[in-house]
Amino acid sequence: MIEDIGKQAKAASREIARLGTIKKNEILKHIGESLVARTKEILEANSLDLKKGKESGLSEALMDRLLLNEGRIQQMKEGLLKVASLDDPIGEIFEMKTMPNGLKIGKKRVPLGVVGIIYESRPNVTIDTAALCLKSSNALILRGGSEAIESNKVLVSIIQDALKDRGHDKNMVQLIEDLSYETAGKFMKMNEYLDVLIPRGSAKLIQRVVREATVPVIETGVGNCHVYVDDSADFEMAQNIIVNAKTQRTGVCNAMESLLVNEKIAKKFLPGFKKVMDEHHVIVKADQKAREIVQGFDEATEEDYATEYLDLIMSLKIVSDYKEAIAHINKYGTGHSEVIITESYDHAMEFLDEVDAAAVYVNASTRFTDGSEFGMGAEMGISTQKLHARGPVGLKELTTIKYIIFGQGQVRK
Repeated sequence: MIEDIGKQAKAASREIARLGTIKKNEILKHIGESLVARTKEILEANSLDLKKGKESGLSEALMDRLLLNEGRIQQMKEGLLKVASLDDPIGEIFEMKTMPNGLKIGKKRVPLGVVGIIYESRPNVTIDTAALCLKSSNALILRGGSEAIESNKVLVSIIQDALKDRGHDKNMVQLIEDLSYETAGKFMKMNEYLDVLIPRGSAKLIQRVVREATVPVIETGVGNCHVYVDDSADFEMAQNIIVNAKTQRTGVCNAMESLLVNEKIAKKFLPGFKKVMDEHHVIVKADQKAREIVQGFDEATEEDYATEYLDLIMSLKIVSDYKEAIAHINKYGTGHSEVIITESYDHAMEFLDEVDAAAVYVNASTRFTDGSEFGMGAEMGISTQKLHARGPVGLKELTTIKYIIFGQGQVRK
């Protein structure tokens, strides 16, 4: 079964590579319309997943990631329309140059071919990744988690029906419905058919794919994200950013997990911070210096500083200055998203230069690390590696290049 899916995807990738921008955009718009038209069907399937998730004890954050409603379905449609409105990267020719021998050499942007994604919980990922792959002329093989299997079946059937309605191979987007551990293992080794594999989900899932896959992997985002409050920070701004970064959605990789506070302002800043965190029911695990200033924090361990909680829990550490904050982030961070809140231009610039992460912010929430927020319409995930793609993986990140050469009969001497 898994090999058949690979063969079908390979064949479909050749067809989609030939599709022009207008036809691809028509497909995306039709998928969006079909989502809204079949809302009832989607919600019925999603209710089965939610029921099963509740029975199996999924956390509140994971249940939120799993939930679909009319608003989220409308957002998926809007995401499809946004991707349709973006420039098509395929076929772009750039860096043309004429060599001394008269050869004209340049680069042409082309699709990767067949993209695979292994992901958990979030059925909206099914639509986002399909939109990006279709627009970038890649075939897509999806392998979602058991938590969202009923939702994913319906969503993929809607995508495939839309492809058939437009006269195209439905196998441009396929779903692996066999959720066994063994099938996932085979998927990771489909070198004959897969050009790249993207894991999106828990640290455990990502680490397994990175460790076991023989196909090329784009490693995405475990997010142990930090906010550092500098000694010149505006307190009101800092509180607003911290609340947004930590509490808007706790179960996502761009949520803040750790706060660093400059020791010069700690006595003035921490009481207000504690009050706000208590209002939002956030458990704070703090170092000894912070616990001496404010009562009620839990004790932080070394492990806490390296933990992605995905819950209403966070770590807190007092640091001597922005240089210690940078060192702490580079030690415990996962290369995802890091923030400095400061009024100092010099501190901000050094933070941007020295912090090793895919997204580094001055005076803004980590929650903006998102393909949609970055103007990409959607994302395949947040890449925390450095080769090929880093940060939100959008349309251009799903392409590669080929060299094109024009001659007039030249031969090499």
